[in-house]
Amino acid sequence: MRRLILGLAVTLDGYIEGPHGEYDWCFTDQDYGLAEFFSRIDAIFIGRKSYEIKQQSAVDNHVEMVPGMQKMKEYVFSRTLQSAGEGATLISKDSIEAARSIKAQPGKDIWLYGGAALTDAFMKEGLVDEIWMSVHPILLGDGKSLFRKYDRSISLTLLESKTYDTGLVSLRYSLDKK
Repeated sequence: MRRLILGLAVTLDGYIEGPHGEYDWCFTDQDYGLAEFFSRIDAIFIGRKSYEIKQQSAVDNHVEMVPGMQKMKEYVFSRTLQSAGEGATLISKDSIEAARSIKAQPGKDIWLYGGAALTDAFMKEGLVDEIWMSVHPILLGDGKSLFRKYDRSISLTLLESKTYDTGLVSLRYSLDKK
């Protein structure tokens, strides 16, 4: 079965974006393990807000969402979108069952890119198998938190940690399934 990997940048104080949705604090001066990560995945799960931001960024900057990211199968989870762009599959009903079905299909691992509501739903259902966080050495003080409140604790096992000369720390954890 394919693994669902929540992979994202986070500030040291736990925010995934600033108070106005900004993510200009993310380091882009080197690879930070992205090439290796991209070799492990062939699909991406993305929520509506993150998808719209990605689409607008591509139009505004004529660039890829993440430098070095190869073309992959996109699954856009939204109850409000009527359609998704070329090459993307819109999932508008029963996102949990759809995610389970896609995970059961043959292929490489799947990147859970965002957003917060999608991440929250998948975490609560136990669909996330791994968390890969790039912890940036910055304190925003406010913004959108990475995790919401859960009704139980979730144990993690450290798979890998790597420190970069910029102060960024990459952490990979598997979620202990009970």
